[in-house]
Amino acid sequence: MNYKNIPAEKLLQIKTLGQLKAAGYEPQSVKQELRANLVKKLQHKEEVFPGIWGYEETVIPDMQRAILSMHHINLLGLRGQAKTRIARQMVDMLDEYIPVVKGSELNDDPLQPLSRYAKDMVHEHGDDTPITWMHRSERYTEKLATPDVSVADLIGDADPIKAATMKLPYSDERVIHFGLIPRSHRGIFVINELPDLQARIQVSLFNILQEGDIQIRGFKVRMPLDIQFVFTANPEDYTNRGSIVTPLKDRIDSQIITHYPKDIETGKKITKQEAHIKQEQGQLVKTNDIIGDLIEQVAFEARESEYVDAKSGVSARLTISAYENLLSAAERRALLNGETTTYVRVADFLNTIPAVTGKVELVYEGEQEGAGHVAQVLMGKAIRAQFLKYFPDPDKGKKSKQGSPYKSVTEWFGDGNTVDILNDASEADYKKALQSVPGLKALVEKYQPDAKGDEKVFLMEFALHGLAEHSQLSKNRLSTGLQFKDLLSGMFSMPSFSDEEDEDDNY
Repeated sequence: MNYKNIPAEKLLQIKTLGQLKAAGYEPQSVKQELRANLVKKLQHKEEVFPGIWGYEETVIPDMQRAILSMHHINLLGLRGQAKTRIARQMVDMLDEYIPVVKGSELNDDPLQPLSRYAKDMVHEHGDDTPITWMHRSERYTEKLATPDVSVADLIGDADPIKAATMKLPYSDERVIHFGLIPRSHRGIFVINELPDLQARIQVSLFNILQEGDIQIRGFKVRMPLDIQFVFTANPEDYTNRGSIVTPLKDRIDSQIITHYPKDIETGKKITKQEAHIKQEQGQLVKTNDIIGDLIEQVAFEARESEYVDAKSGVSARLTISAYENLLSAAERRALLNGETTTYVRVADFLNTIPAVTGKVELVYEGEQEGAGHVAQVLMGKAIRAQFLKYFPDPDKGKKSKQGSPYKSVTEWFGDGNTVDILNDASEADYKKALQSVPGLKALVEKYQPDAKGDEKVFLMEFALHGLAEHSQLSKNRLSTGLQFKDLLSGMFSMPSFSDEEDEDDNY
């Protein structure tokens, strides 16, 4: 009988060591198990690490090579780069069930018992030793490294009550209260943010990684633990909070460097996959690709911004939170106006500032400007960059013989006209405000002829924002929205100092 071909429902019917032997079971290490199952996935062209986007040519092949090499792994990268998610998905490469000596706290293999309890059970009962089955989901242990983590938490400690009750010395392993690592025997153990672990605690991992033994209060206990270690670390931590001690780093076989998405399309896949969108929101709010591109562009701009600390990184959580906030802004407006459906607006995008301010670490210059202002600058740069994908460059239009394609729009504002785009404006008021600008609709129809209905109206608003970011118009923040006006009048209009609460904020 080929043990590997036995279906799970029949495996679960095996209750004793004798039955297990008869089924043809042979022990294998967790690393061998991961390797064998990865080989099968690769041979059958199955997707490995599904839902991890942007790493198809970089991180995922590195992970596969490390697993095939049966290495301990360190995932090194800035925050929000799916390091923990990758580690958690390694569980899917384990066998669905493995046999365990019933009652053992170290998940002992019936044919290779490790603990004193399991050895005694097998010695006493032989082929009648009861076994149970452990699902792969139970074979994953994760620990966040914090300054208060102790050796007792990870490795274990002698229990004085056990020693006194059983009248045993501390050198006897039966008095040990095992920590997380021994209890992860035959599984995957992940330590997140490894540099945060105090150096003296990191030292306690040396023997486990290399020699396979542990020491409790000076007593050496030979325990060849079978564990696949995965560590995650942030490069920033090496200087700010600590570092991985060199001998430990030397014992970690493969160090794999992660990275942020290299293009907007990949970022959009991640955001839409991870964003928690309520069903009623999806039915109420209609979106388009442009708004998704704008949100992703903010992250790209932040990673290049002089105001943002590049060493800290800009997490993918920024775009996820911003997308959720965007839909909520549109949903709120529709609810206030009693509308059953609504279409996203650029104004909704600008209302996602709270999702941005908490996700970027600012350098000194950024702190001086203020988080809110930096968020506005990043959003403005995102609009400026995306605008050129849909409309001509206003700066080039000035020099062309045909003249600027925006002439009719800018001249209307130059005559002293203004347009207010309010955050909570109804669909009717929103469309009326945009349609009041001569030439704006024709501009969209000329350069985006395929746009229809609400998308056309969205592009009309987008055009105004793009012209403002390219210094063709002035965009002023109101307490309830935005006002577009001629650039010169915006520059020369003096703020009212009598009521600072209502003061317009030019940006």
